[in-house]
Formats: sequence, structure tokens, C-alpha cells
Amino acid sequence: MHIISLSSSLIFFIFLFLASTIPIYPAKPTTSQPPAPRRRQHRELSGDYYSKTCPQLENLVGSVTSQRFKEAPISAPATIRLFFHDCFVEGCDGSILIETEKGNKRLAEKEAEENKDLREEGFESVFKAKALVESHCPSRVSCSDILAIAARDFIHLAGGPYYQVRKGRWDGKRSTATNVSPNIPRSNSTVDQLIKLFASKGLTVEDLVVLSGSHTIGFAHCKSFSSRLYDFKGTKRPDPTLDPRLLKELRMSCPFSGGSSGVALPLDATTPFVFDNGYFTGLGTNMGLLGSDQALFLDPRTKPIAVEMGRDKQRFLKAFGDAMDKMGSIGVKRGRRHGEIRTDCRVFL
Repeated sequence: MHIISLSSSLIFFIFLFLASTIPIYPAKPTTSQPPAPRRRQHRELSGDYYSKTCPQLENLVGSVTSQRFKEAPISAPATIRLFFHDCFVEGCDGSILIETEKGNKRLAEKEAEENKDLREEGFESVFKAKALVESHCPSRVSCSDILAIAARDFIHLAGGPYYQVRKGRWDGKRSTATNVSPNIPRSNSTVDQLIKLFASKGLTVEDLVVLSGSHTIGFAHCKSFSSRLYDFKGTKRPDPTLDPRLLKELRMSCPFSGGSSGVALPLDATTPFVFDNGYFTGLGTNMGLLGSDQALFLDPRTKPIAVEMGRDKQRFLKAFGDAMDKMGSIGVKRGRRHGEIRTDCRVFL
């Protein structure tokens, strides 16, 4: 029964979509006097930050995200992934949105190898929302706050939780491609590597597992998991943890050589556009697409959490909203010394 739904989903999405995976890596917080910066910054953010300067903000952004979700559903996983990539490098400061100036040898984050698969639908969603907000509230709302709101909106539109987005972020003043690699996980990262990375950002093992659940509406290129199909850890054999039926399907879609560079497959093949806990139930039957995902169900430190999330959808949705709020406070910039309020998200002031 499972293979029938998998096959139809794969065939449908191979022709329609490119990759929109959603890795989960935050960035380093700044240092200052006690209280700890992350805690202090989190208190500085508030749900009513724009209540006087742009009270219609969430309605404005919501009008754009709802339309984009209808016209281009891929905008949802693309924007969520964009938010993760922003927060994981330099903090949640809109630095992922900056475009490299012509002739500038110092490349922006967007140009890093790890970010080249970020879909334009994510960027366009933020740019359209920013343009609308600027027409009503000029030079008042940061691009980083708009990105945070848009990500939440898409999560909710896809069936996920509607959580309050704390606002008050300023946009960062730098964006450097070389800062990306140390903060972005690999599709074959070990659980040890993931736990260490998350811990360095102030995130727990539960945060790691819960935020990985965003892959419930993500996509991945063949190159992200092809080694599991043909040469797992240099053995010249497939990953033994892969479900045999899934292995057969994936090899058909991603041949050993040629013809798969543009192919993208859903990380949750059963409900790829529904934000639910299907990602976790898939891990329980060895249907994880990425090695780093399936590893969460094999390690005793993470498996109990994954099992719980797969068993209780409401528990997962509540935990995910809380984890997103926590992640959204990483590395927040405040004030003109550290940040700015861009009028065009693509360029510094």
C-alpha cells in the first residue's frame, strides 16, 4: 500500500519541481554583558513591535503569502528553507537576501555553494511582501521580520501551526559567502555532528529533531542522497537501512549517471505539501530520503523524540511552533550600530 502512494507522488513531483530541501542550522550569537545575549535579544523581540508604526503589517504580508501559496505552492517550502538558511548564518538578519554587487569579489551568502539550490520562489515571496509593506509603512519594517512572518504564514497555510512571530529584528550589515559552509548541515551529517552544531547555537536535541520535521514539505535533488543508492560510505552498495521498495523507486528516478541533475523528490512522499507529522512516520518505516534524516531514527538520543512526534501530530505541531520561535531569536541585530532597516531587501543601505 505504501509503495503505491510513493510511486504516484514521485512521478508527479519529478516533472514539476526542483529541490526545496529545508536544512536546519542556526548561526552564532553575538557576545555582550550579562544577561546572556540570546536571552536578552529574545526579550527585545515582541509580538506587538509594530503596533503603532505598521499595525497592518501581518495582514499585508498575509495577503501576499496566501496568493503565492495558491499560485505557486512550492513557495511554502522554499520560504521556510530560506528562513532557516538566514538564521543559521549570521543570525536572523535578512543577510541571505543580499545580492552580490557587480564586480565585487566578496560574494554574498546567497552565492555560496550550499545556497545555490535555494529556490527563487522563496526570495520572490519576501520581495513582493516587502514591496507591499513599503508602500504602506515606508522604511519601518525590516526584511528579516518580513521573512520570519512569511515563513510562519506558509507553515500555517500548509496545515502547520499558527504561532506568534516576535518582531523587532534589524537587518544585518554584512553577508559573506564564506560564513555559510560551517553553519549548514550536509545531507549525510551524522547525529553527532548535528547535535554538536545545534548545541553551539543554543538549540537542544529536541529542537534538532522537531525542526527537522520541516522536511515534511521539503524536496531534495538526487545529488543529496545518490550515495545512499549506489555507494553508501564507500561500500559500492546501497544504504542497508533504505526500504527496498523506496530504493527501487529512487534508482528509477535518479540513475547512477546522467539524466537526474534537475530531478527533485519529496522528503515526505506521502503528503509532500501538507505540514503534518508524516515525515516522522516515514522515518519509522525506513522511508527517510536523506541519510541525515533517517539517522535521527537510528540514534538512541534522537529516536525517542522522533517516535513521539510521529505518534502525536498535535504534540509535534505545538513543539514546532515553539522551536521556530526559539530559532527566530538567534543572532538578532538591534539598533543602528549593528543593523539597518533596508528599503530593498537585496541591497544594503
